Amino acid sequence: MTPMNRRGFLAAAAVSPAAPLARAAALGRQMKITGLETDLLQFPPARRYYDAIHEFGAGSGGVVLRLLTDAGITGWAYSSFGTIAGGPRVVQTILEQEVKPVIIGQDPAFPRRIRARLWQALEYHGVTGVAQFAMAAADIAVWDILGKALGVPVYKLLGACRERMPVYSMCGWYYGDDADLSEYKRSIVAAFEQGYRAVKIKVGRGSIQDDERRIRLALDLAGEQRRVMVDANQAFNRNEALRRGRLYQQMGCFWYEEPLPPHEMEGYAELARELDIRIATGENLYTKYQFADLIARRGADVVQPDNRRAGGVCEWMEIAAAADAFGLELASHGGDAGNLNMLLAMPNAIYMETSGPHKLVDGEMPAPEQPGMGTEVSAERIRKYKVG
Repeated sequence: MTPMNRRGFLAAAAVSPAAPLARAAALGRQMKITGLETDLLQFPPARRYYDAIHEFGAGSGGVVLRLLTDAGITGWAYSSFGTIAGGPRVVQTILEQEVKPVIIGQDPAFPRRIRARLWQALEYHGVTGVAQFAMAAADIAVWDILGKALGVPVYKLLGACRERMPVYSMCGWYYGDDADLSEYKRSIVAAFEQGYRAVKIKVGRGSIQDDERRIRLALDLAGEQRRVMVDANQAFNRNEALRRGRLYQQMGCFWYEEPLPPHEMEGYAELARELDIRIATGENLYTKYQFADLIARRGADVVQPDNRRAGGVCEWMEIAAAADAFGLELASHGGDAGNLNMLLAMPNAIYMETSGPHKLVDGEMPAPEQPGMGTEVSAERIRKYKVG
């Protein structure tokens, strides 16, 4: 066999199916983040829909993040806002003015070191809120680079433990002019027709009798082989949360989500002691430290990290490990390829939240095949909705 020099090796790698892996090996420790780019997206108003305390549809947007490297690999992340019109621009400013000076020149092979440096640089702005949105996006983009460099989906880098993830549809919203629940019913029927074996519905906007009516309809549509979760979106105080929780439990709902505001840690612990139904919460908690407080108080049976608030891949994995050590289950708030990559590496993950049509197998979503996090935003979508 004729020996292959370095130039020949790289030329062969460029056309080989294993090119990303060969490229990463050739680069060794020399890959650096060389640029940070953002796009601000704004979506037009749509039909209004509601949970117990929020209105959606009036307008939404988000920030697209790209981290560039000297290897020609780009890491992507997207941070969305469902209701706050000014939020995306604030996150964009933090990324451009505060994250960029810290992350340029860093080696993406050291994501936890990068996160520690970002934390140190941004803590004066606050370690929760939109500063955490920006840090989380940066962390996700770094992991996207790593997966692409090695030519594998990120869940395989994190220590995969399954190849499919159970999913449920967040479909049972409140809708205007829907006193007879016809639109609500159509949304649940559509979810089951799409292959979901579990749905989540909103409760708490009206009376307890209204909740009972909504739950009964969903349970009748689900039958005995499918599950119904309920989500109150912080609507109650402790007494009302316990009163309604007893009803949801008696009716056979699978879990009872976010009945209280996130700072009510002792209230969550009280509910978890008093009720047998699973208490699920966490979408409004920031970083492993707030989750550690919740977990130590035994305030939840299912913890629910959110991609924007929980802190990105590094924090998610530590939150999952802490929950697993206490025998708790985990489900995502939200559901895209980024969530899926993380959940597939968590032995205590039980569900990913999503909605709409997907390729499902027995109510489960197959593992992604593309390298990285799967967090890229199409050029067409950026071109259509970019502002500024």
